[in-house]
Parts: sequence; structure tokens; C-alpha cells
Amino acid sequence: MAQEIRINVSVGEVRVAVVENRRLEALSCTRLLGSEESGGHLGDIILGRVVRVVPAVQAAFVEIGRERAGFLGAREARCLVPENAAEGAPELSISQLTREGDCVLVQVAKDPIGDKGARLTANVTLPGRLCVFTPLQPGLGISRRIEDEAERLRLAAIGEALFASGEFKGGCILRTAAVGAGEDELREDLLRLEEMWGEISAAKKRAAIPSTLYRDLGPIERALRDIVHDTTAAIVIDNAKAAAMARAYCREAIPEVVDRIGVHAEATPLFADLEGDIEALIRSRVPLACGGWLTVEGTEALTAIDVNSGSFTHSSAVEDTGLAVNLEAATEIGRQLRLRGIGGLIVIDFIHMKEPVHYERVLAALSHSLARDGVPVNIGKVTDFGLVEVTRKRVREPMVTLWSENCVACHGLGIVRRADAVAMDLIRRVEETARAAPGKAILITAAPAVLCWLKEEQALEALGKIGIGRITLSENDTFPGERFEVGTDG
Repeated sequence: MAQEIRINVSVGEVRVAVVENRRLEALSCTRLLGSEESGGHLGDIILGRVVRVVPAVQAAFVEIGRERAGFLGAREARCLVPENAAEGAPELSISQLTREGDCVLVQVAKDPIGDKGARLTANVTLPGRLCVFTPLQPGLGISRRIEDEAERLRLAAIGEALFASGEFKGGCILRTAAVGAGEDELREDLLRLEEMWGEISAAKKRAAIPSTLYRDLGPIERALRDIVHDTTAAIVIDNAKAAAMARAYCREAIPEVVDRIGVHAEATPLFADLEGDIEALIRSRVPLACGGWLTVEGTEALTAIDVNSGSFTHSSAVEDTGLAVNLEAATEIGRQLRLRGIGGLIVIDFIHMKEPVHYERVLAALSHSLARDGVPVNIGKVTDFGLVEVTRKRVREPMVTLWSENCVACHGLGIVRRADAVAMDLIRRVEETARAAPGKAILITAAPAVLCWLKEEQALEALGKIGIGRITLSENDTFPGERFEVGTDG
């Protein structure tokens, strides 16, 4: 399926969208202004210092020059195995791998999310166009997304020959873009990455601690490296200077796509037809073409997705209605998780179906949709209650976190108290104030809806019957519905 990549460049942010059949399929946003964390440091290689080792969680915290220390787990620290460690010995604990005060070379594997610092790894990698160079980890790997067995064998033979010759040290992972590539192309990509690693190693010897020794490509070049493939029909950028930079990068790394880069010069903004879809990414309700909808709700522990059939009814049977809606929902769920940047545990409540073969079809559709962006996922079996559990690797901050904050009225609950419930609190406050200052006039300031309820329900008359009669109401339309003030006059 042909795709178009659109890149919107502004002073504050770079947005990259993948569009297929005029439909938004992937989106990334990189902030250029604001806090240091918002720009993203994924892929950075940093010379840091271990500030704390925590055996209880098998991890070390590393000072990396950011607001918060990075988190280095024991599994990600295996490359720090001491030279005198016996070969074939059991896995070492974090205390055996590193100590407080040690200087360590680490790479940002995951940007900070929420109040957690960056996730780090000592297994440094350098991504190229065709392969990912692993200077500290020998061996050859091939992307799981290359499914053709003959092509896998061909690439494996080329890769093994390159490293067996002694020309390169370390290892590499061949990317999906390597499909069809020859030995010369792979060698050229590896040479460029090995040269880059040599520069990093040299910089390490004279760098202060902490220091960033390598920054990954900028958002435009990174998109070209990671997203462009044979089916990319066009790359449209709305900034002439950025387009020139993109062409310069492609002439060196992906010469075959240089002619596909164009500058958007029309008066209508490049993202004009996408803004509605982008704004909808923080809403919980997602409409389906059939008339049904998804409800996507996030919590601290997991993301819950409910599938509703809405107005859609299949002409033949209830089972067929559920199957048709669930199949469309499964495809849309993969798209929404991709666009919203949702990771972690996801629980999906599909419409109930009786036939196991129908669930198999729905899970296959879900698997196909989730596999499109290459982010690691695991899909569980349908539970006894008809739920499907999915885990998806967290690779970035969810869009709802980047673009929204808790409502000042509801404090992030998503609900506000009714006027009558607020009025009950207010009445109790009036009674307490009257007991504390007997005989004094009472002044009530509240939102219009609360005062309206007090008048309509004759609350002041009820208070007068228990001896609280001198009450003055003051309306303040700037007050949130839950706010009120009760005081005395004088």
C-alpha cells in the first residue's frame, strides 16, 4: 500500500505523519521548545556516573546530566561484565556489575515517562539505514519482520561473511530495509557506523562526566531513516530549508528517495486535513465506520478499551453483528494505540461472540494491526469473561500526557460534583459557622448553579427554621461548580 510521509516544521515542534489512502496511520511529535525532556533523547549515548545501586530491584541509577537520574537494570547492564569473570558463569547481580561512583557508557533506551527517569542500557547500538551496529555485542540478527525464509538465508550469509573476514568487530542486526540489499551496500552502511563508533570511543577518553557523546539524528532525518521504504510514494515537507536538509541526508544514506522529497508550497496548511484526527487523539470515544465505537480509558495500571456496536446491526444474526464490529474494532485498536503512543498493559472488551473461530479471526486481525509499527507486543488468549489482554512496549510518552493536563475543576477525575451535592456541603458549612459565631449574619459566595439550587429547593427557609435566618447570597460566576465560601459579616 503506497504511503505518503508529511513533515510539518515549525519553530516549536516537528510533526511527522504517515498517511495511507488519505488516512492518518502514524504520528510523531518532537518539541523544539520547552523543557529539556520534551525534545526527546532516545538513542543518545552518554558517559555517566553511577550514583546509587539498589540490589532490591537489581538496578543502578546513573547521573546522565538530566533532571532525573537514569535507570539501568541488571539485564541491560550485562555488557559491564568484568574482564576476569569466568566464561559461562551464572548471571551476575547488579552489585557485581557496577558500583557507586563507576563511570559507565550508557544509551537512552526509553525517554522519561511521567515521574520516571530515562531507561538506560549499556549495550550500545548505532542504527543505520540497513542495519543496527552492535559494537559491544557480537553476533548477527535479522529483523523478525523479514518473513521470507530465502531472503533471511541470503542476508545471513552476507552478514556472516562480512564479520568472518575480520573487517568488522562486534555484531549487527539487519533491518527490514536491508531486503534486496547487496554485500557492497551492507558493507558501506557498516563502515559508516563503525567510523561513528570510533569517534564516540575517542570522545569518551577526554569527556567530562556526565557528557553526551552522541546524539541520534534529528526528527526529520530519523523519520527518513526509520519510516521510508519501497512503498513510500512521496515525502512532503512544508519548509524549504528542512527539505534541503532532508535531501542532503538522503543523498548520502538513501539516494533512491531523493527525488521523492517535495516542498509543500500551497496556501492550505500541509496538515489541514489531518488536524481533526490529531485533536481526537486525546478523546476517549473513537467512532467506527460501521456505526459502533471504541471507548479508550487510561489508568495508572492499564488502558481499558471497550467495543460497542452502537447503531450497527447485521442483517443476518447477532453473532454476525458482533463479528463484523469486532473485526473493524481490532484493526482500529492497533491504529489508535500506534497514534496515541499507548503502551503497557491493555485490556480489550470485545463484543461477546459464541463461536471460538470468530475470536480467532478477531485476534488475527488485531495481531496484524499491532504488527504494523514493529513495536513488541504480546496478545493473550480470550479469558473466560471475554476479555483480551495485550502488552505493548512503552516507547514514548502517550499523546494525552503531552497534550493535556488535569482539569482544574475535576482534578483529573473526569467528573465534577453535582450542584445538589455541593449544596449539601455548603449547608453543613453554614450550620458549623452559625454554631461557631451565634447571632452573626452569614455570607455565602458560590457558583450560580449552586445558588440556584438553594433558592429552588428553599434551603434558606429550611435553615431559618433552625434559627439561622440572617443569610446573604453572593453569586460568583468565576467559581468552579465545587467551590464556595462561607463567612460571617463582621
